[in-house]
Amino acid sequence: MPHTLTVRPATPQRWRDLEKLFGERGACAGCWCMYWRVRRSVYVKQKGAGNKRALKKIVASGKVPGLLAYAGREPVGWISLGPRESFPVLGNSRVLAPVDDRPVWSVVCFFIARPYRRSGVSVQLLKAAADFARKRGARLVEGYPVDPRAGKMPDAFAWTGLPGTFTKAGFQEVERRSPTRPIMRKQV
Repeated sequence: MPHTLTVRPATPQRWRDLEKLFGERGACAGCWCMYWRVRRSVYVKQKGAGNKRALKKIVASGKVPGLLAYAGREPVGWISLGPRESFPVLGNSRVLAPVDDRPVWSVVCFFIARPYRRSGVSVQLLKAAADFARKRGARLVEGYPVDPRAGKMPDAFAWTGLPGTFTKAGFQEVERRSPTRPIMRKQV
């Protein structure tokens, strides 16, 4: 059953909420949502505390690297988004290479608190992200979900989302260069 959520930008005033949601492990293995934002060698070197500092610096700068979902006052979900050029590692991927030369905003990561998983939080976050991007001048939003062809997969491996989440939020598949990695878009 979907929860009633409030979705807000990750701002300096909400940093503690992001820390609370991500917990000691930085969402997943010290990532702190830096996986797509820095070269792989930098990511590995600063994993954990260094990635946390890097994300905090982005938030403190006034840039909004993502949105937080709240159930009441409790932070329960995160979605990372921004103009595609905010995620330079995407440029290194043949599978996720640009579909065309149109400017897009990219959704690269979800993190949902365990008690709220599989309850529609990701869909609500994705709809809010598309609206947020539109209000900032985006015309296209795209995501890179993982398609678990072999069946069920652990939630931790679905951090880029699942195709069904994107479909429910009004996205359509526009490219698939790998059996498990569709590129999905929504015009906003």
